[in-house]
Amino acid sequence: MTDFFSLFEEQRRPWLEPEGLKKKFLTLSARYHPDRLHNASEAEKQAGQTRYAEFNAGYNCLREPRHRLGHLLELERGANPKNVHQVPSDLMNVFIEVSQLCREADSFVAKKEAVSSPLLKVQLFETGQTLAENLMQLQRQLVSWLEKIAQLLKEMDEQWLQNSDFTRRQTMLKELEDHYCLLSYLNRWQVQIQERLVRLTL
Repeated sequence: MTDFFSLFEEQRRPWLEPEGLKKKFLTLSARYHPDRLHNASEAEKQAGQTRYAEFNAGYNCLREPRHRLGHLLELERGANPKNVHQVPSDLMNVFIEVSQLCREADSFVAKKEAVSSPLLKVQLFETGQTLAENLMQLQRQLVSWLEKIAQLLKEMDEQWLQNSDFTRRQTMLKELEDHYCLLSYLNRWQVQIQERLVRLTL
């Protein structure tokens, strides 16, 4: 497995500044961009394309907090993080709210699609607006959670780089796995909410 941190000449760590990572990606991947290799031999072009694809994969992994944590955990432990099965207790209320609102949106969309009368569609408009506002409010809540986790990862990053004690590292890896779990749920719910918002506006 490719160590993307090493590929980007970075230490394995929980946090990377997005702008710094982007700058590094543009600089390092530019050497292998297909436009630079148009006069190269076929073997060099093939090797360049492979390397360029590797940088793209690495950038997409490291720039997204959940993927970066998963990659870090896999590198440090030699195995993928555990599959998420149970919603963490501190997210249970959010889970219930997401599930309920998504069901309401699905039911409303099905009802709206079954209506052919323009007059009835107009009458449904207000209900659709209210549902969309509730979904957007919930989406803002999820963004707030994601921002908090990002802040925690920044704080942990400093401790991670300063502390190489094995026992402390194992404790931190457990904390990072918990954050990975939270991010998995939050990202999934964001996608579900966005899908409903799109369907409500059609």
